[in-house]
Amino acid sequence: MLRRFLSIAVITIAFTSSYGLKAPTTPSAPPILPSSFAGWQQAATPQPSTAPEAADQGNANVLREYGFTEFTTANYVQPDNKLNIRAIRFQDATGAYGAFTFYRRPGMQKEDIGSDAAFDGARVLFWIGTTLIDATFDHLTAMSAAQLRELASDLPKTGGPSAIAPPLPKYLPPDSLNAGSIRYAVGPLAYARSGGVLPPGIIDFSREAEAVTADYSTKNGDGTLTLLMYPTPQMAIHQQQAIESLFKTGNSQQASWPQPLAESNAASLIVRRSGPLVAITSGSFSPDEARKLINAVNYTADITWNHPEGYVSEASKTARLLLGIASLFGILAAAAIVLGFFFGGGRAALRMLRGKSASTVNDEEFISLKLR
Repeated sequence: MLRRFLSIAVITIAFTSSYGLKAPTTPSAPPILPSSFAGWQQAATPQPSTAPEAADQGNANVLREYGFTEFTTANYVQPDNKLNIRAIRFQDATGAYGAFTFYRRPGMQKEDIGSDAAFDGARVLFWIGTTLIDATFDHLTAMSAAQLRELASDLPKTGGPSAIAPPLPKYLPPDSLNAGSIRYAVGPLAYARSGGVLPPGIIDFSREAEAVTADYSTKNGDGTLTLLMYPTPQMAIHQQQAIESLFKTGNSQQASWPQPLAESNAASLIVRRSGPLVAITSGSFSPDEARKLINAVNYTADITWNHPEGYVSEASKTARLLLGIASLFGILAAAAIVLGFFFGGGRAALRMLRGKSASTVNDEEFISLKLR
């Protein structure tokens, strides 16, 4: 017994030291860029960095506002072409989209790659999921766009709420919109450096505000529409009043205003709230055009049902319960009838095979102990 106990103890200690004492390993995140795609091969192993300064020294704080997490750059080669790709990963799709609008320059043409793309010469900028891609070719070819679409399909996938793009830009009226001028920001630095019209302090990004600006060209003047979104309508009311007070100060405060706001016509400066949205027009719009544009901004609440069939009333729930009970009784009754025919009929058939009557009513059988 002692020998058996010692053997079990030795085996237990060995098993524990081999498996139980090992530190749990956390699976590493997949690399942003693949080693090859669409005939392109990496010329060298890329070195990722978690410092936003590695991606953009001058706008590192802007990338932090967008939720920067990782940066990778890689060089790819083909027999007759070269390609440099800079990939920036963010915490969610909001950051990737915001950074895309920040780095997109005026004059870049729209392209169908990923969630949204633009190109200018040999440079292509696109975003998909939580990743922003900045690709620069030695020279573009007829297959460059298709090759980048294949790259987009190879990038790490993100699911859940992190993959949902911000809803604020969808409230921009499409008529007369210059789509390439849209800028989305979630912080004061990105807003100011992307040409924001309002002073960043008046927006109060500490309230988790979002801002989108876009240029419009109308028959009676050009200008900018700014949309601000806040977590609650009460916050939006407070900021609307603050912006209206700013406009009422007039010439006394224009020296501290951003240049786009200071150069705007007073008649084009209109503020309107719709739910948690605050819309502001500026520029050289005529009063009618400004009013028409700002009235086209209307907040619509997104409602998510927990049940795919939609709302179910209490009366409907009760009716379904009673119907279920009735159905259960019907099933049990049918089962009882079927079982009765099966067992009763089977017993009658067995008696008939033995030469007796199907019924046992006239039977006089009894147990005899025969004690003689």
